[in-house]
Amino acid sequence: MSGGFADYGAAMGEGRYLRVVNYHNTPESTADRLREELAAYAASFACVTLEDLDRFYATGEWGLDRPGFIPIFYEGYLNNATVAAPICDELGIVAWFPVITRFIDCPVPEQRAFADAHDIDLVEERGTERLAMTWDQVAQIAERHLVIPHTGSHEQISKVVTPADVEREILEPRRAVEKVTGREAPGFVWLYGSPFGTSPEQDRAVLDAGYRYQISNTMIQRIA
Repeated sequence: MSGGFADYGAAMGEGRYLRVVNYHNTPESTADRLREELAAYAASFACVTLEDLDRFYATGEWGLDRPGFIPIFYEGYLNNATVAAPICDELGIVAWFPVITRFIDCPVPEQRAFADAHDIDLVEERGTERLAMTWDQVAQIAERHLVIPHTGSHEQISKVVTPADVEREILEPRRAVEKVTGREAPGFVWLYGSPFGTSPEQDRAVLDAGYRYQISNTMIQRIA
């Protein structure tokens, strides 16, 4: 977690830190292993909600009796909705789901080609042609978890340079997520987890879009 503590050593020693754990595909064949792993995290760490983060940055108070934990399920895969989200619900864990909005928009027969063209790794599964979750599933997940944009088309930061790029990859994804979920989309993620603070023009575009958190791999940055 970035931007909160002047003395990181003291914070770590006092258990005031956040562990971010990244996942991508979660096929049914891995469900038992995923459940076991998440249960182990839940036994050792406190589940951190958006409200917990906002309160910490507003007051400086950690407010939790253990280090924090947020599982993050990337891309918007169908199996994130059918496998990962139900397991999190079963265990009482709040997760973050950064979704590639144009992947979800893509017609089912075109999803494989879209994934191949946009650096979206696939895991072969039986019995389903659909690869991305539906917007109805996004809305359902958002009732218990946090859904945020992972760009519009899984684009890397260096390729978002024109106003049209910004609209497609930063602005429209936020509007789409908020329209479907009826909730704020407070965070954003670039392909490869590019951090805030290294690309001024793109940083400004993310800020101007209204995001206040940015995920960069295993770090959540408060940017506004």
